[in-house]
Amino acid sequence: MATYRSSVTVVVLAHLIVNILHGQAHTNLGVGLSNWQQIFVIAVILLAPLVALAFSFTRYARAALWLLLVSMLGALIFGLCYHYIIISPDHVSHLPAGDARSMFQITAVLLLVTEALGVIVAGVALSRLPSHKKAQETRA
Repeated sequence: MATYRSSVTVVVLAHLIVNILHGQAHTNLGVGLSNWQQIFVIAVILLAPLVALAFSFTRYARAALWLLLVSMLGALIFGLCYHYIIISPDHVSHLPAGDARSMFQITAVLLLVTEALGVIVAGVALSRLPSHKKAQETRA
């Protein structure tokens, strides 16, 4: 249990740092998001992993891992689509001119890396944790 908590902590905090830097690049370049995108970014990409981290230290650790898995997968798909597939001002190849262009591009890649790691960490931890039913049988 302690090993996966350490991994969750490292991945979530690294993701938070990259998120903050990426947000600054967005602001510096004037690349805005629509209302629904802002809500998604705040709820799924920013807050959900932090909530998962907090709950990973409670008896709700399995639920926390599921939340981490789903939020990081959602963030990964969102970032992949908006930074690399859908042509918009948020696409890494179509950014407005500015000093923060390279920061935006680097952090876009780092977001994908930390989100993929989050999916992997959560998936591996879930596969290694005994199921609730098995844990009850072991106690009996």
